[in-house]
Amino acid sequence: MVYGRTTTEILQLNEDSVWYGGPQDRLPKDALRNLPELRRRIREGRQKEAEALVKGAFFAYPSSQRHYEPLGTLYLDFGHEETQIENYRRELDIANSILNVRYNCNGIKYNRDVIASYPDQVIAIQVTSSSRSTFTIRLNRVSERDYETNEFLDSLTARDGMIILHATPGGKNSNRLCCIVSARSDDPEGSIQVLGNTLVINSTKTTILLAAQTTYRVEDPEIAALGDLNKSRQWDELLDYHIKDYRELYDRLWLRLLPNENSDNEPTDLRLKGQPDPLLVALYHNYGRYLLISCSRDGFKALPATLQGIWNPSFQPAWGSKYTININLQMNYWHANIANLPECESPLFDLLERVAKNGERTAREMYGCKGWCAHHNTDIWADTDPQDKWMPATLWPLGGAWLCTHIWERYLFFQDTKFLKRFLPILEGCVRFLLDFLIADETGVFLVSNPSLSPENAFKNSRGEEGVFCEASTMDIQILTSIFQAFISASKQLPEDIATSVSVVETRNALSRLPPQVISQEGLLQEWGRHNYEEVEPGHRHTSHLWGLHPGYSITPNATPELAKAASTVLTRRAAHGGGHTGWSRAWLINLHARLGESDKCKEHVDSLLLKSTLPNMLDDHPPFQIDGNFGGTAGILEMIIQSHELAGGAILIKLLPAWPKEWKGGSIFGVRVRGSASVSFSWKDGEIEKDVVVTSDLATRYCLVFPNGTKKSFQGKGEHRFMYPLFEKVSN
Repeated sequence: MVYGRTTTEILQLNEDSVWYGGPQDRLPKDALRNLPELRRRIREGRQKEAEALVKGAFFAYPSSQRHYEPLGTLYLDFGHEETQIENYRRELDIANSILNVRYNCNGIKYNRDVIASYPDQVIAIQVTSSSRSTFTIRLNRVSERDYETNEFLDSLTARDGMIILHATPGGKNSNRLCCIVSARSDDPEGSIQVLGNTLVINSTKTTILLAAQTTYRVEDPEIAALGDLNKSRQWDELLDYHIKDYRELYDRLWLRLLPNENSDNEPTDLRLKGQPDPLLVALYHNYGRYLLISCSRDGFKALPATLQGIWNPSFQPAWGSKYTININLQMNYWHANIANLPECESPLFDLLERVAKNGERTAREMYGCKGWCAHHNTDIWADTDPQDKWMPATLWPLGGAWLCTHIWERYLFFQDTKFLKRFLPILEGCVRFLLDFLIADETGVFLVSNPSLSPENAFKNSRGEEGVFCEASTMDIQILTSIFQAFISASKQLPEDIATSVSVVETRNALSRLPPQVISQEGLLQEWGRHNYEEVEPGHRHTSHLWGLHPGYSITPNATPELAKAASTVLTRRAAHGGGHTGWSRAWLINLHARLGESDKCKEHVDSLLLKSTLPNMLDDHPPFQIDGNFGGTAGILEMIIQSHELAGGAILIKLLPAWPKEWKGGSIFGVRVRGSASVSFSWKDGEIEKDVVVTSDLATRYCLVFPNGTKKSFQGKGEHRFMYPLFEKVSN
């Protein structure tokens, strides 16, 4: 995070494997023997007694998993006071991933370019000035809690044009880290001197490199960090490699929207204060792709994006900046497939493999089940035991199942059988747990999850008692349905790889015995399954019982119109009570309304996301800052433009502009990904498609293009398909 200051420039540094502490054994030891009694109390509606048992036997100790921490802070002391500054400009070039700061001070022009190079594994800064000038480089690791106290700092030394920092967050059982800053003058008459633990630069052109490693990835972080610095190229070559690597991902998709009359080139912070225009919407979408490319890349022991990504500034971050898996981590990757960035989702799957391994013990010793499970949080060590002591969230063992839905989604978008083979055992282990975990309801007809809840929400029962636990929450049933269907479908794609430990027949039988979703007398999709409980907070930020609308798709206006109408009624009620008051929650609402084809509501929530939940640098404001709102908002904008989650007659429906507001005149999109392993490009204006629609398919898949006016075109085949619009014959539903 580059602050762009002129007196003292600040770079807030993150390295994604810097976490406090090491692995823990937190498993609740008495959970399994108390499980039958807990299930009985939940079934009988004895909420307070159930919660007392959960508090005593099912909460883990220690209660919290590990949390993420910053790497440190880099300071460049220039001493250029604001009163002396002219022509200041700071910009982030998201097309090339370059941060630039430039200004004049006392007649001298200053310029700084900053990149974070994936191929070279360094942060690189070039500082230039029109006349030789002096500045100082400092590095430390200071906690915001005790400003003058270096946080878990082992050593800090400067020598040979370098500053070397060693630290061990959380003590000896943690990752050790090493961060090294080096500087070289590209001015023949320039100089670099060591002064205490700082570097003093006198030059017209200086290249500063920063590398960091931890024992999470390497045995000796200092040797590894020095290796990254020593192999780095000169600035121009380093910049070229960085841009080439970044643009190979970024250029796969582009979105351009036509401006409205009020579109202009004001600074971003001022534009965010006015009525959002289409150009700002397109910028927000492109920024979301930039952020994902920047914080989540495949590689050696890669880690996925946390709640704040790699922009966490705090040693005590909100919610530990962990991996919250009852929505937030999943939302970080909603746009990875449709934006054609599968490499950026790879760290999620790497973590999932480790979660599945650790989750075997949790499933066995907490629930007496085979397979694996995880609750509503995990961390760098893939901890799967209950997190915290918050009753509405802690005891929910389907967080891993939600993560597993990403396996099948990835396959649908790219049809990669090698990927599916790798993760089929993970999916199978998840199904095995769910089959063992389900129990017959009191009628013996249906299979239900118990304990169950609707993440982070609470209800009042008929006696006016508040509670959180139920049997078979609506969200549970929707996730169970999705996972069982995915496993059955995978068995058709890879029949020879399906192990005998989970029978496909058993899975089909369980699927057929899941309870139906229920619509209340008020026309609402009930959140707690068969119980029409009153919500404690009608405007709750989670819309968990609409999971089947998005990110799932068991609810669609065409196939399940009654459920879709009930979902829309839920959204109306949520909005009437202040729903969408957090950034990520607002982003989810965009996606939900897009699936319903409600373009006006989509625009309303996009506008609100920009006006109320976006900081001046365009990062999402929960509040506080969380990255998931950016990613969910990016996915929502794409869902408004194109959808491919429905089938008709065995063909994948590709809906063009299913929820695009008329107020936004038009635009173009290139390379957007759809299910069935294809990409689509087209332009539109005033709600109608312009020019050709180009579909490039990797396989001979059957598709059906659906245009905004209802016109359809079916086709099948591999390669490029180009369709001229509107010369098709309209086909009725």
